[in-house]
Amino acid sequence: MPLISELSTLPYHNIDPEIFRWKFIVIRWYSVAYIAGLFYVWWGLGKLADAKDAPMTRLHTEDYLVWATLGIILGGRLGYVLFYNFGFYLDNPSQILILWEGGMSFHGGFLGVIVASILFVRRNGISFLRFADQMALVSPVGIGLVRVANFINGELWGKPSTLPWAMPFPSGGAEPRHPSQLYEAMLEGVLLFIILRWLYTKTEARKYPGLLAGVFTLGYGLSRYVVEFVRVPDAHLGKLYEVISMGQLLSLPMIIIGAYVVKRALDNGPQKLQKKRN
Repeated sequence: MPLISELSTLPYHNIDPEIFRWKFIVIRWYSVAYIAGLFYVWWGLGKLADAKDAPMTRLHTEDYLVWATLGIILGGRLGYVLFYNFGFYLDNPSQILILWEGGMSFHGGFLGVIVASILFVRRNGISFLRFADQMALVSPVGIGLVRVANFINGELWGKPSTLPWAMPFPSGGAEPRHPSQLYEAMLEGVLLFIILRWLYTKTEARKYPGLLAGVFTLGYGLSRYVVEFVRVPDAHLGKLYEVISMGQLLSLPMIIIGAYVVKRALDNGPQKLQKKRN
């Protein structure tokens, strides 16, 4: 540890990934980040449901929390298994269920939430695009919290760097590295949250169904694509064709689809919004 500290621009944070441990009971920052993010989705959607032009009621938001949780967990895990480590899990299928050791894919979780949301809105007769706009407003908080948890875990670190805020990570050797997890937390979490809230409160973006959802999808895709340039790819994957990382490859469809949804929403023009009633 002294060698690491001497070589670094900033020392490693040394925050214990485990908040509490008692016998077989373990509470980790990673799991708390997911729980806090889901709680914010529930709370945030409830607040948005109070607006006169909201597409759903508070009762809908309480029901949706279960759907969102299943979409995130199942989609996130399956996405990681299929996109990032399929060979390992093919040989060790029992490991797929061991969620507490990490291994979640945002892109998989994103697809899982989309599927869950489509099923949910069809069941309740809610406009998918307007519901997606509401979800876009509350999602960046959870994303930012999970990225901070990645930082605490000392995982998903960046490439070697001499920048003043670079630091070593125990699993990454003695060289100071980009804290790429914090870059993602700031871009995908804080900045995206500010942009979307500004559009919602200071403009008429809410009158353009799909616009906020498109901005979220485009914004996340661009943020992730850019950060991947300084983030070290998974060791067993590396750069695909020596050109692009898996994270960038999965973000490209988000950029394209997000841009298309934004254009489509603007082309369709503002619409009169009516609140969904029970």
